[in-house]
Amino acid sequence: MPSSRVETLFARLRAANPQPLSELHYRNPFELLVAVVLSAQATDAGVNKATPALFDAAPTPQAMAALGDERVEHYIRTIGLYRTKAHNVVELSRMLVERHGGEVPDTREALEALPGVGRKTANVVLNVAFGQPTLAVDTHVLRVSNRLGLAQGDNPLRVEQQLMKRVPPAYALDAHHWLILHGRHVCKARRPECWRCALADLCPYEPKTPAPRR
Repeated sequence: MPSSRVETLFARLRAANPQPLSELHYRNPFELLVAVVLSAQATDAGVNKATPALFDAAPTPQAMAALGDERVEHYIRTIGLYRTKAHNVVELSRMLVERHGGEVPDTREALEALPGVGRKTANVVLNVAFGQPTLAVDTHVLRVSNRLGLAQGDNPLRVEQQLMKRVPPAYALDAHHWLILHGRHVCKARRPECWRCALADLCPYEPKTPAPRR
């Protein structure tokens, strides 16, 4: 896709949603980190149902570590892989206290050293909590990027690297939000809603899904 079309694409996304936000509910960087760890292979809506009670019970890394695996499991048992995730949340909380004074670090290296935190999770935290222009590639970003011709392939790191080169700097901070939300609500996996897509004329994906009959 030519750079002029990429510019047009992101300009349209920004016009439709000037200040895109994460759909996860959180009040501070620690809650964001925990919510993103819990969201792996789960929906944001499902995580949002579980976290209010968890965060009320353990609003700090110190409190979360003290809660322990079994009690964290109790709060998140409706989320997939909850036992593994509970253990990771408790351990990362302990490490935040021991290594970072109870604060969430703002570097990729330190974040990825925490249990349950991979590159995608680190990118989300760096972007949302610390305003860094990272690009978290999940299944939505992967799908949308390939359909639009912004990137090619199914390797998240390679797609991330391609996007970082192609996304204009003016849009870099919010790009991953726009792509995620577009994939979640419009460019869906099984039946993309092409008839209401603001990017349809820029998109090479075929066949376009027709509007449903009324």
